[in-house]
Amino acid sequence: MKRLVIAVALSCAAAPALAIDFGKIIDVGRQVVTQPAATGSKEFSQEDEIGLGDALTASFLGASPLHPDANLQRYVNRVGRWIALHSDRPDLPWTFSVIDTETINAFAMPGGSIIVSSGLLKRLGNEAELAGVLAHEIAHVVKKHQLKAIQSGMQADFWKGIGTSVAADQVKIGGGTVGRTVGNAAKPYLLDAAGNLIKDGFFLRPLDRGLESEADHLGVVLAARSGYDPYGLAGALQMLAQYKGGGDAASVFSTHPSPTDRLADLEKFMPAVESAVRQPQLLEARFKQNVK
Repeated sequence: MKRLVIAVALSCAAAPALAIDFGKIIDVGRQVVTQPAATGSKEFSQEDEIGLGDALTASFLGASPLHPDANLQRYVNRVGRWIALHSDRPDLPWTFSVIDTETINAFAMPGGSIIVSSGLLKRLGNEAELAGVLAHEIAHVVKKHQLKAIQSGMQADFWKGIGTSVAADQVKIGGGTVGRTVGNAAKPYLLDAAGNLIKDGFFLRPLDRGLESEADHLGVVLAARSGYDPYGLAGALQMLAQYKGGGDAASVFSTHPSPTDRLADLEKFMPAVESAVRQPQLLEARFKQNVK
């Protein structure tokens, strides 16, 4: 019942009207994204994952300020949480934070915390493109891509003692009523590990190309399940392919495969998804009201 209330509230606040063949789109997702969501090793629980993600987010946001526009934070949270409700992990404590930087990038932390830059948002053209970007990052969390990459670089004994208490009011994650605060009350080794991963530039390193492709495919499916135009992610990638900025503003190019390669990969996949969506939504006007 609780999830139903949340879903209805979010659909009224931020989601497009749905016109989609859910059975067909779920089948498309099963056909193309064949690997089930990872469960992790038996020493590693969902609570552990959330605790690590909170510590990572606290460390990340401690160095990168949130954008001051509270309405923008709420808007991105509503869009992101609506999409996350259509994923295979709807009960994670999903939060979406906009950082105030011209850097063009987005990051997914284990456990459901997504960070996107204001520089990227300003260069998108509609809500479907935003949905495509957020759905790609949500797919990383659903498939535990970053978690497995982090876990593979640490000893299994480390995970046995991870705590989940990150309660100090130090850093706000997300916007509006869906946001929450995390801080310095986590167990020291958890915070140390998170801090070291940030300092070592873990989130500035590219994931395996196959994982990025899987996140693109599943992200398109999630955006389509949520009622958005499935070509939103392709639109965002086209923007990136044409972008002529340089320096720090182009960080996304160092953490992802080239937009041209990703578009070529999606071109083979899109017809199956497109056929399952009857009235795809772009929602350009609403996007421009909230992203200025």
